[in-house]
Amino acid sequence: MVVLGPNGAGKSTLLRVIAGLLPLHAGTVRLCGRSLDHLDRREIARLVSVVPQVAEAALAFTVREVVAMGRAPHQGAWLSSTELDHELTALALQACDLEALCDRRVDELSGGEQKRVALARALAQDGRVLLLDEAGAHMDVRHLVAAHELVRREVAARQLVCIAVMHDLNAAAAYADRVVLLKAGRVVAVGPPDEVMTAERLSDTFEADLTVARLDSGARCYLPLQPMRAHLGAAGRGAGGKGSRPGESGDL
Repeated sequence: MVVLGPNGAGKSTLLRVIAGLLPLHAGTVRLCGRSLDHLDRREIARLVSVVPQVAEAALAFTVREVVAMGRAPHQGAWLSSTELDHELTALALQACDLEALCDRRVDELSGGEQKRVALARALAQDGRVLLLDEAGAHMDVRHLVAAHELVRREVAARQLVCIAVMHDLNAAAAYADRVVLLKAGRVVAVGPPDEVMTAERLSDTFEADLTVARLDSGARCYLPLQPMRAHLGAAGRGAGGKGSRPGESGDL
C-alpha cells in the first residue's frame, strides 16, 4: 500500500504511529492481532522494519556492519550472531546491490547508497511489516527501479504488509495495489490506484494542475502542469477551469 499526499499531510506521522514511535491520542494500532500498547520495543522491532525518511549515517561502521544491525532484535543481550543472522545479512546485501560496497564506511557513501543500506538493513531485520518513508529518495534511476522491483518481490515472497510513503505518482501507480490519499491529516480516498488517482482528485489534493496521459503500454502517466493559485479561488484558474499559462494575462 502506498500513502500519497502533500507535504505536511501526515504521511510520516502515520508511519511513526504504526511503528510505535509516536503515542496515540485516540484509536488503536494492532500488529499481527496484538495491540501496540501491549508490545515492548523489542517485540515491535521483531515485527516492524522501518526505512526512515532520513537515513542517518552510522559513523565508523561499514555497510556490512550496519546491515547486520538489522538482526539485533532477534539476538540476545550479547548480540551474538548466528548462522541465520549471517545468511540474512548476506542476502540483503546481495538484494540491494551492496556487495561491492560492504567493506566501505557508511558515512563515506552517497545519499542514494545510504538509502540502499537502510533498505538492506530493514530486509535483514525480517519483520512482518515493512514501512518505507520515501525509501527511494536520492537513488539514481537504475537503483530506484531495482528497489521498487525488489520490494514488490520481497512483499510477495515473504507475504509482508508493506506501507510506503511516496511522492512519485507514477511509481505509486505502477507498484501499489492500494493507495491512501491524505490531505491535512485526513484520508481523502482509499482504494486501487486507478480509482483513487484521478486527475481531478490529485489536483485538488496537491493544489496543482495535473493531467493523466495513457501510454501505449496502457500504463498511466501523471504530469504536473503548474501550481494552482489557491488564494485566487476558481476565478484565478480561468473560465475553462485551467490555470493561466505563463505569459498569459494574470500570470504571477
